[in-house]
Amino acid sequence: MTTSVVTGASAGIGAAFARALAARGDDLVLVARSRARLDDLAAALIRDHGVGVEVLPADLTDAADLARVEARVGDRARPVDLLVNNAGFGTAGSFDALPVEREDEEVRLNVLAVVRLTHAALDGMTTRGDGAIVNVSSVAGYQPNPGMATYGATKAFVSSFTQAVHEEVRSRGVHVMLVCPGFTRTDFQERAGVDQSDVPGFAWMEPDRVVADALRALDARRAVCVPGALNRVAAVMSDVAPAGVTRRVAGLVLRRSARH
Repeated sequence: MTTSVVTGASAGIGAAFARALAARGDDLVLVARSRARLDDLAAALIRDHGVGVEVLPADLTDAADLARVEARVGDRARPVDLLVNNAGFGTAGSFDALPVEREDEEVRLNVLAVVRLTHAALDGMTTRGDGAIVNVSSVAGYQPNPGMATYGATKAFVSSFTQAVHEEVRSRGVHVMLVCPGFTRTDFQERAGVDQSDVPGFAWMEPDRVVADALRALDARRAVCVPGALNRVAAVMSDVAPAGVTRRVAGLVLRRSARH
């Protein structure tokens, strides 16, 4: 029986990963801050798919909570076959005007938790010569993001880190993959304080579609998955365009949509 851990599992892309993996027959360990939402999701997955579900409420910006999740991920008596590092959030606005405490939390969740949980998972996976890790980044990681400076930087870190670790462990039977979604219909934009009204309908993807693309890429053992044709074009353009151009374009877009 396969056991998968999903962080940020209570909503959005994380919940979509949980549903898709349960449909495959995976037992699940669901991680998020809200026990009530995790309990509701767990009950639905058990009812619909008959899988085992462990609920592990945790705030991954808290050192003690993060350590508890690390211990579960690295527990060799209950090995984890797949880790999905999905938890994350963004902040919008001029960096100097944003509360630095919230920016600190953003770095701890988007970067530190990914690093520590990836490390915890790899300990057992490399010993067994089997296992997979999916780290969820963003197309925002492909260029600087004026107006969301910390968020873009954290996702750039996740992208570079994941691809480097992919190369380090791929000859040892462990597959590490990066997923870079674009605009996805979750509560991310609202929580970040970004106005969605200027984003055209064709630019959006549903969480279930993002996850379906990601799992197909995982099955094909790809290193990077950018779900959606439009997002793949944006990623390629960001790679080839001069940094000064992508920086200014991103700044213009974000200044139009930021509320503050």
